Amino acid sequence: MKTFAIGLLSVGAATALVAAAAQPQAPEPRLNQIQVVGTHNSYSQGIDPQLLAMADTIVGPRLAARMETLTGPAKAAALEYHPNLGSLSQGLTYRFPSLPAQLDAGMRSLEIDINNDPQGGRYAHPAGYAALKAKGVPDADVLPHDMTDMDKPGLKVFHIADFDVRSSCNLFRTCLGQLRHWSDAHPNHEPIFILVEAKSDALPIFPGSTTPLPFDRAAFAEMDQSIFDVIGRDHLVTPDEVRGSYPTLEAGVKAQHWPTLSASRGKFVFLLLTAFDPVALAAYHEGHPNLEGRAAFLRASPGESYAAFLLMDNATMRAKEIPALVKQGYLVRARADIETYEARVNDLSRANQAFRSGAQIVSTDFYKPGNGYGTPYVVRLPGGGAARCNPVNAPADCRLQK
Repeated sequence: MKTFAIGLLSVGAATALVAAAAQPQAPEPRLNQIQVVGTHNSYSQGIDPQLLAMADTIVGPRLAARMETLTGPAKAAALEYHPNLGSLSQGLTYRFPSLPAQLDAGMRSLEIDINNDPQGGRYAHPAGYAALKAKGVPDADVLPHDMTDMDKPGLKVFHIADFDVRSSCNLFRTCLGQLRHWSDAHPNHEPIFILVEAKSDALPIFPGSTTPLPFDRAAFAEMDQSIFDVIGRDHLVTPDEVRGSYPTLEAGVKAQHWPTLSASRGKFVFLLLTAFDPVALAAYHEGHPNLEGRAAFLRASPGESYAAFLLMDNATMRAKEIPALVKQGYLVRARADIETYEARVNDLSRANQAFRSGAQIVSTDFYKPGNGYGTPYVVRLPGGGAARCNPVNAPADCRLQK
């Protein structure tokens, strides 16, 4: 009797397996058919409040005067990316834990600003700290500034020279090493989108301010090589992979030639921003019209041969354009909050619009409770988790399988 029962169970189990195999499998999404939340200026450790106060009195009038001079398309563009411009201190009141801690919390996009320093030491003595000292502020009353590796050659990580310089990892290679170490410890993680912004704008707030170096071919060669060396080519989704045999990268994008989610697990996607600086743009794509051999996708506009990644921060203004572009195959980054305004007034409408738009990456400065404004504002991926099926372009019955 016991043997007979076991036999029946075996037959039943076999029947269930056959039935399950006969069921159509839920279609697997591709890399561009998911949505994640990320952070903006993810390395930032915050600015000393005394530096912020000093800078406000200097920069505030300059920003107001500059906005007054803008007209036509230039003003429209400025208002799109700075829709609720407040004081400098209001816009920069945020800070983050380490990059691995953010990944532990479910962030699947991080932003790292890089600054060219081939000789080393160019940014090792911030003028803002010298200005505080000249004002008589004791060192003990100033937020500590970690100087580790600032004297070494290599790309440095900070937001604004001489001012917003406190970073959780000073060298780009150090930041990359932290990412790779976390990835190795979580080998099946969702793809992680790393925005890299090449900084070169001067903001001479204090006496003796440093003039940032521009990004040239050598600087971008260093960036790419650092990514290849530390992250590893086998841990990357590259423009070459998406282009495949198509004549241009954009053609591959529009053909939906992104890898599947399962093929992208454990990997990174690097996305390069240059603020449309024509010199830096040319330095990265000239000789590489489809980003051949490059480590990163370059911010582009539709119609360019290398167009794959679009920056459309203002999802409220681009509520119609973003879904259409996402459906075409482009990868889009939008912001849930811009210069902290939404956190200050506790308004989730921009975040909700960004999620509805289908932008694959939605960045926030406030992914956990406890902001500097005393509001309950916090941004989380709808439904929870580290990634979800994209609400605009994911296949029907999409499932994210581990």
